[in-house]
Amino acid sequence: MLIANPKCTRRAYPDDLRAIMSVTQATESRTLLSSWSRFERAVTPLWQLPDLARDLGVGQVLLKDEAVRSALGSFKVLGAPVALVRLILRRFPDMVLEPRALLAGNFAESLAEFTVISATDGNHGRALAAAAQSVGCRCVIVLHAHVNTEREQAIAAYGARIIRIDGNYDDSVHEAARLAATNGWTVVSDTSYEGYTEIPRDVMQGYAIIAAEALEALAPQQAGCPFSHVFLQGGVGGLAAGIASYLWERYDAARPTMIVVEPTQADCLYQSALTGKATRASGSVDSVMAGLACGETSPLAWQFLEGCIDHFMTVEDAEAVAAMRVLAKGSERDLPLVAGESAVAGLAGLRQLMGTPQAAELGLDRQSRVLLISTEGATAPALYAELVGEPASAVLARQEQWLQVQ
Repeated sequence: MLIANPKCTRRAYPDDLRAIMSVTQATESRTLLSSWSRFERAVTPLWQLPDLARDLGVGQVLLKDEAVRSALGSFKVLGAPVALVRLILRRFPDMVLEPRALLAGNFAESLAEFTVISATDGNHGRALAAAAQSVGCRCVIVLHAHVNTEREQAIAAYGARIIRIDGNYDDSVHEAARLAATNGWTVVSDTSYEGYTEIPRDVMQGYAIIAAEALEALAPQQAGCPFSHVFLQGGVGGLAAGIASYLWERYDAARPTMIVVEPTQADCLYQSALTGKATRASGSVDSVMAGLACGETSPLAWQFLEGCIDHFMTVEDAEAVAAMRVLAKGSERDLPLVAGESAVAGLAGLRQLMGTPQAAELGLDRQSRVLLISTEGATAPALYAELVGEPASAVLARQEQWLQVQ
């Protein structure tokens, strides 16, 4: 389903939002992370998929591949580390800390008793655990009933203490907040709630790095935006807010058309657009798109989304699985790609729209230049193999063959 956002406007980026998140702060976050040893690639590739564009009936499909930035396999590696470092710098002003040395573990002995905690569907918790291990502080991760054991083991591999609870993601968020208050720990979450906005802001600001890299890859000196349309994953809204705010500030009223896509049963952003305020999802929340299976909109993220997201839409789990298979298969001119369940929401939304009257409503046609963000790889390898019908290793082998003949 697709709806137009009644609060969306074409105007300059507001000063009150710039005071919270800005291009300048995104650049600072990028510099902060530049020395982290866990990055295998300083910049992730922006792939052009001409056969997919032709089949869908658009001019260009561009896909930013966040699966390959680090061994963690997801875009979350840009958020949690930024937030953790900024938190420690604020919390211990007398220690005269330097971010590069902090991420290198030079202050591990001094931070050994400092503990951070977060709820997660998998990728954020893994990124936070990895950052905490690098820094040398303690990390506790709260997992809800629907997080599979593969993702639990991936988080534990970075030294985090795991606490399991019943319920869904939102229940785990509340439990993490309770445990933090009881034990004197600090929550490092990618979602905001009343009285808790500073750390989620830092997480979202890290995600803006994706937009900065995508623009640099295509038009470092170009005045206009090289994308006409951008499809963004939903979840609590953090990724979408980080990227959308960056594009909004860069291009003001000339920003691209932006569409947020989320699972039908985890439609908190879609419902927020309907009600005009940050609210809850209308469905069961459980989705194969685990990273997007969130029931409550982040109020901080909504401050940015309500003014610049043109449309909100929902997709079924089956559409996401079909999109995973399309990317994995590749074609003569399209590189085969490993994209996890939550990575393909944007493509699933684009495929759902093309060929319908709604595509014309959004201005999607043969001249459109569409940006998609592949936010994760096979972060749950067994599940990926089950959904796609082959393991990620087979897709990567086909990818290597494709690259050799280009």
